[in-house]
Amino acid sequence: MKTDLSASRPQGPESTTTAGKGKRPRPPFGVSTLSLLAVLIALFSLLPLGYVVYMTVTTGWDTAVELIVRPRVGELLLNTVLLTVITVPLCLVLGVGGAWLVERTTLAGRRWWAVALAAPLAIPAFVNSYAWVSAIPSLEGLWSGVLIATLSYFPLVYIPAAATLGRLDPAIEQSAASLGLGPWAVFFRVVLPQLRIAMTGGALLVGLHLLAEYGAFAMIRFDTFTTAIMVQFQSTFNGTAGNMLASVLVLLCLVLLLAEVKSRGTARYARIGSGAQAKATQLPLRGYQLPAQLGLVALTALAFGLPLWFVLKWLIAGGPEVWAAEEFMPALLQTMLYGAAGAAVTTLVAFPMAYLTVRHPGWFSKLLELSNYVTSSLPGIVVGLAFVTVSIRVVPGVYQSAGVLVAAYVLLFLPRALVNLRSGLAQAPKELDEAAQSLGKAPLASFFRVTLRLTAPAAAGGAALVFLAIVNELTATLLLAPNGTRTLATEFWSKSSEIDYTGAAPYALLMILLSAPMTYLLFQQSKKVAGQ
Repeated sequence: MKTDLSASRPQGPESTTTAGKGKRPRPPFGVSTLSLLAVLIALFSLLPLGYVVYMTVTTGWDTAVELIVRPRVGELLLNTVLLTVITVPLCLVLGVGGAWLVERTTLAGRRWWAVALAAPLAIPAFVNSYAWVSAIPSLEGLWSGVLIATLSYFPLVYIPAAATLGRLDPAIEQSAASLGLGPWAVFFRVVLPQLRIAMTGGALLVGLHLLAEYGAFAMIRFDTFTTAIMVQFQSTFNGTAGNMLASVLVLLCLVLLLAEVKSRGTARYARIGSGAQAKATQLPLRGYQLPAQLGLVALTALAFGLPLWFVLKWLIAGGPEVWAAEEFMPALLQTMLYGAAGAAVTTLVAFPMAYLTVRHPGWFSKLLELSNYVTSSLPGIVVGLAFVTVSIRVVPGVYQSAGVLVAAYVLLFLPRALVNLRSGLAQAPKELDEAAQSLGKAPLASFFRVTLRLTAPAAAGGAALVFLAIVNELTATLLLAPNGTRTLATEFWSKSSEIDYTGAAPYALLMILLSAPMTYLLFQQSKKVAGQ
């Protein structure tokens, strides 16, 4: 007689595991569906680049050459190249030098200086320019632009350089020192080469900010491609000359991207082996302690103290009436609303790309991800012009609508959410999702209860970075904001352009206060990466 053993088979989680043994768990979302969404997002993100190509082609070769090969473009190109060639090395020197003092020397108050050197990033560049013009009304031209840009952007080099120095294995440095190399030789021959990736990445960020910045340079009457494009748009409303200037600006951005990839090299610096990493030896400053302290005091005073001082000075000069609620509350509320909406939509849009990159890596997902980085490197004014042209010619009904403005924010700041989501998903092992499904959970339920919960902190961090980037965005908002829109950045720009510095001060202070968490978040993330 045949015995039925199924009745005696144990029930519960064990039986589910046995039944599912050898079977791959089902993904919560179809790969084909996610791929389709990611392709649509990538195509959408290439809209500004497509706009530039389309406008260049439709303009005609003869007209395009006539508009591009002229003295005015040569002047703008010279200004932009000189600004970049001078400012980027200065930012590298200040950023790497500050990081080395904080991470590799016996600098007094190292923990305090670590935060202080990142603090200038909390002050938007156009607010920095506003403060310097308040201090020196005659400020204008190339060297004024170099001064303001260097003080505004050197933290973009300092933060990644400090993070890299914090996680470098000092064994190589100790070996070099044991072979007779002095401290300076060790720094230039051993430490500096290991900072190549951080330096090239920081230099790229500084260069892209220089190409995109409008308010800071317009305030000191220094002409760049971005300021000239805005003037063209305001005078001829998206005329052909402005479009050709935009094409040259996009070309410069792509050149910077290619230069960064080329200079990054293929070398990798990682410690492989057992045992704990040695603690870095702090180089004694001895007689250089006082000059180092004075230098850092001067740098932070010029980059952070002076702007904050003049903002507060104009606030006091304006008296209590500058804080009239009917003046600044609508701008604050609309800024918060656009920031929240843009952060939520950007994080949601970034998810398919991040999920494919982490869970289904390959050339296809990398190519889709690259398209977003290329678009985000374009200046806000180019993205704004692209949306102006498309919305007027293709869907006129959405021109100057809130949806178009939020869509522009998504394209500009998508990588901020994408990078954080990618790291969050990478730290949520898919084995946990598989275990949940083996215990009887549906794929979608296991995703929400396991993967999404583990990814939530990283998603929140990315959303916070997008939110605070939107707070300080100026050029795309000026081009695309619906009539009657009042944000902190646009209201500040409106009043400062009218030389109403007391009226602009509250908006400047609110932007600084809202930007401070972003700076602290970036600083904390860099320390987390360094394992500190």
